[in-house]
Amino acid sequence: MLARMLRKPLLASARHFPVVTVTGPRQSGKTTLVQATFPRRPYVNLEEPDQRAFAKEDPRGFLSRFRSGVVIDEVQHVPELLSYIQTVVDRDRRPGRFILTGSQNLLLLKSIGQSLAGRAAVLHLLPLSYSEIRERAALGWPTFGRRAAPARRITDDDLFELLWRGQYPAVNASSVPAQEWLRNYYRTYVERDVRQLVNVGDLETFGRFVRLCAGRHGSLLNTVALGNDCGVTHSTVRRWLSILEATFVIHLLRPYHRSFNKRLIKAPKLYFLDSGLVCYLLDVRSAAELRTHASRGAVFEGFILAELLKLHWHSGEEPRVFFWRDSAAHEVDFIVERAAAALAIEVKSSQTLAGDAYDGLQFWLRLAGEKARPVLVYGGESQFQRQSVWTYPWSVF
Repeated sequence: MLARMLRKPLLASARHFPVVTVTGPRQSGKTTLVQATFPRRPYVNLEEPDQRAFAKEDPRGFLSRFRSGVVIDEVQHVPELLSYIQTVVDRDRRPGRFILTGSQNLLLLKSIGQSLAGRAAVLHLLPLSYSEIRERAALGWPTFGRRAAPARRITDDDLFELLWRGQYPAVNASSVPAQEWLRNYYRTYVERDVRQLVNVGDLETFGRFVRLCAGRHGSLLNTVALGNDCGVTHSTVRRWLSILEATFVIHLLRPYHRSFNKRLIKAPKLYFLDSGLVCYLLDVRSAAELRTHASRGAVFEGFILAELLKLHWHSGEEPRVFFWRDSAAHEVDFIVERAAAALAIEVKSSQTLAGDAYDGLQFWLRLAGEKARPVLVYGGESQFQRQSVWTYPWSVF
């Protein structure tokens, strides 16, 4: 088993809260993580029909078996169980009694907010980060904007193979062909999770909607145009986007609100959280094909965004990641708010950087002042400083 960065926040939360919930997409490694972290705890999976029926029909009897604590997997299948857990922990608030996992963030967080407010810690686990795959420490936030430790030399082919395969644990830990696994993953997701979350009468239309979203990966979101292209209403688009975001398939990146006396873009940008899944949806059939694909830059940009989100979530933090663009088309790909200074991060998939690659960052610096720390991440191998901007190879992550 690959070591997961979230293990330390998970243990820390279990020392302070009676209930700890780990959410994330299916197959991101939640079950493996909690079982490895709490190996002596009884384990129950509510995917199993008999356990689910027991929890629904006799919740008190179900919970009475686990007086010393329990790991309950896929708890979103019986959301009413959380109310009974509340009564148990109100009588005995020993920390770490209930370790819960769930794959449907929308329903689960709503139920936790209603039943376990103030009693539960909520953590998020995405698929493997690149540092987890390489089994090394992640790049720390204080390093951004300064010289980083040298990364292992990585070939260009390794980058595109990583992007095309994606970072789900099963794809990286087995010999199953990546696109075959992703095809079955996507089909299961649509046929099970989507139907559980909302009544989608026409799964074919929803599937077309998801692929249209993939075609807009890394672009500003226009819900009216997306609805017109898919043949559904504006309200349906918003509802379906909320499903994709709640199940950790996409992330809607919001614009940075500090105006600097400029008119800013207000629409979010749409990104898929796994590069392999978006490659599957775009019908990119090989890593070699991705090298020259029209969406190459967007796929690489989404990969860097996912790494930034993992640095936050897998440390137990809420992400403060945005993009910045004004009406004159000045843009910075990512703005990360940190206590010390805002990090401005530009992303380029190429190995060779043209002189104008730094224009967006330089414009941002003139507006933001000395507190901003600029960084450029690119598809090459070397680390250097240029135009007062630290430039990192993608492999530092």
